[in-house]
Amino acid sequence: LHSYIMNRNMAGSGSGRRMWQGTQTRLAGHSTMHSAAARCATHTARSDVVAGVVTAHAPSPAHRHTADVENVVVVGSGPAGYTAAIYAGRANLKPVVFEGFLNGQGGQLMGTTEVENFPGFPEGVTGPDLMDRMRKQAERWGAEIYTEDVESIDFSSRPFTVRTSEREVKAHSLILATGATARRLGFPTEQAFWSKGISACAICDGASPLFKDRPVAVVGGGDSAAEEAVYLTKYASRVHLLVRGERLRASKAMADRAVSNPRITVHYNTTVLAAAGEAVLAALELQDTKTGTTRQLDVAGLFYGIGHQPNTKLFSEHVELDALGYVRVQHGVETSLAGVFAAGDLHDSEWRQAITAAGAGCMAALSVERYLTMNNLGVEFKQSSPEESPAEELPTSHTPSEDTEELFDMMQDKHRGQFALRKLYHESDRLIAVLYSAPSCGPCRTLKPIFNAVVDEYRGRIHYVEVDIEQDPEVAEAAGVTGTPTVQFFKGKDMITLLPGVRQKREYRELLTAHI
Repeated sequence: LHSYIMNRNMAGSGSGRRMWQGTQTRLAGHSTMHSAAARCATHTARSDVVAGVVTAHAPSPAHRHTADVENVVVVGSGPAGYTAAIYAGRANLKPVVFEGFLNGQGGQLMGTTEVENFPGFPEGVTGPDLMDRMRKQAERWGAEIYTEDVESIDFSSRPFTVRTSEREVKAHSLILATGATARRLGFPTEQAFWSKGISACAICDGASPLFKDRPVAVVGGGDSAAEEAVYLTKYASRVHLLVRGERLRASKAMADRAVSNPRITVHYNTTVLAAAGEAVLAALELQDTKTGTTRQLDVAGLFYGIGHQPNTKLFSEHVELDALGYVRVQHGVETSLAGVFAAGDLHDSEWRQAITAAGAGCMAALSVERYLTMNNLGVEFKQSSPEESPAEELPTSHTPSEDTEELFDMMQDKHRGQFALRKLYHESDRLIAVLYSAPSCGPCRTLKPIFNAVVDEYRGRIHYVEVDIEQDPEVAEAAGVTGTPTVQFFKGKDMITLLPGVRQKREYRELLTAHI
């Protein structure tokens, strides 16, 4: 990166913060599907008893106490979690949602390019955009959303206790929507080349200079693998689709698109035995599953589309699972534990579609409402109309558009693009944090607001630069960036460290504090 900058010089973002007023009302023996959701910060607000109905006035979110008991906590996000939050919000249950951070905010669709079969989008929609829309809709109906991972759940007593690194919340009911995680092949040299040519997310890492105009491989035979293969033709010189069986399992539309693409070569009856290379991946050892013969395939990248395993570790000892590790459910979403409901890919081993996950999220929210009513546990939170109580305007600090020589201001903390990076690299005496991202990268959307918030804690003491690796591939290549998101830190023209992927906020804080 130093050489690149020198040569160039010689040449020339918890949400859900709607305003809530009015009353909380105990749910008692009837369904309360209202068109307006409600939101309040605490159950320990000032209470009155009016004609035998429990009511309470709702203070601001800043006064929440850990002793409060929520109606429902949604653990996870994606189509299942966000839909559950929308329906629970419209039922005036004021759901609390822990959408995930390291464990995948927005679910698997954050790693999907085009979603063409979700109703209401005739031209298709990207997975990250669809999740953004669902999240905003959940916020509109009062969901209190935290971009945090749940670390533990105490199922031993009622109400349940949900803990993250930031807070502890008690709840009468739970909706588990933790989804599934991409499987790995597990061959001996896999880990050595992980993030050095091997990836489970084509839209996160496909735009990396490591793969530009070079051959890559995708392993898998379903829709995910076919979709990734087609997407990678934007960057790679050739894409080899490695299919273990004799045919593609993808839908006909997706399979036809892959097979007919002139830049995709499909290899049937093929499996991967090993990866080879020096600093980065250079070749794969393949085996014919019928004859047993082996051969070498020279590629710069290997991307996985081989299915997923359910994320049930957090509660596997408390709710019943089937032989494959999926949650067993009755009546669509009821788990073996009363008051705990499951939605999405953690219990769906057959269909695993965004639309079926959303349907399960709807069922889970309706089931929660019924459960709370039947057990006289729920408290209804009524929301004021937007006209009476407009959405709260929160101060934000956004990274500007691309810096130019005319627009560049050294006194600003946040910048964008290679011009700003070159200027700061040579002239800034502050610590410099560089975030490399790509427009289609779902995890980048997760990290940006989180990292921006961390940067805001150090105003006037660091410089922050965002670099789009599609707009500035030379910078990313010179910096050794092999995937997105990646964060680099510089001080006095020396690189301190490089952090690929999404990390905990405390890790970024510790590093910033240590080097300012």
